[in-house]
Amino acid sequence: MSWIRTLRTAAPGAVRLVCLPHAGGSAHTWHPLAEALGPDVEVLAAQYPGRHDRLAEPPLGDLKLMAGHIVASLLPLRDAPLALFGHSLGALLGYEIAARLQATGPAPVHLFASSMLAPSRHRHDGVHLRDDDGILAELDRISGTPPRSSGEETLLRLLLPAIRGDYRAFETYTDPGHVLSCPVTVFLGDADPLVPAEEAQAWADHTTGPSILRVLPGGHFYLTEPGNTAEIARAVSGQLTGTTEPARHPVSAQT
Repeated sequence: MSWIRTLRTAAPGAVRLVCLPHAGGSAHTWHPLAEALGPDVEVLAAQYPGRHDRLAEPPLGDLKLMAGHIVASLLPLRDAPLALFGHSLGALLGYEIAARLQATGPAPVHLFASSMLAPSRHRHDGVHLRDDDGILAELDRISGTPPRSSGEETLLRLLLPAIRGDYRAFETYTDPGHVLSCPVTVFLGDADPLVPAEEAQAWADHTTGPSILRVLPGGHFYLTEPGNTAEIARAVSGQLTGTTEPARHPVSAQT
């Protein structure tokens, strides 16, 4: 089944923004950002196996293999500029995809990396090796999840194979030392328990283009807050369409 879903269309030639979900996430989680971006950017999202309409497919558990499938799915879409936006696992996946696009044709016009250490600072805690309760405890820790209903618990346990596979893909990845040519914008929540600002800022070491770090209020899933979604949409639209508006939160660093 195809890896790419179209969330919002745009006029021919518009920049295509390819969104890459977090571990356990799915394409539909990007609908709020797609709506906030407006009509000048076409928004696509990756659907990893093991969830939603791909629930019957086993997760790959290998980030480089995932990147290869997504790049192959993007080949027919390279008639317009491509940008990438990845959150958490998706940011690392975006880095790998960007390098492959750059090596085989037009480079992406921008990489937006959210809630992720720079690839050179990559590390892991062996989450994919834990039992089911251990993985659920980690999800609670990073998301601040309140007590779940029985229905939510059942759904999460149904998705555990996909979540474990995504963690395996993330935790077994080794940085090949790619050097991108595109600009990189890094978004980070100021209370993210996994990503210190200085280790997010190190994304600048992975591109010859400009790099900027934007810090917004919130934790690892700060981007789900409506105010943050609007702020991110303004920043992304400004970068991709050339329109700029003053940021409502300070820019932390730029190189």
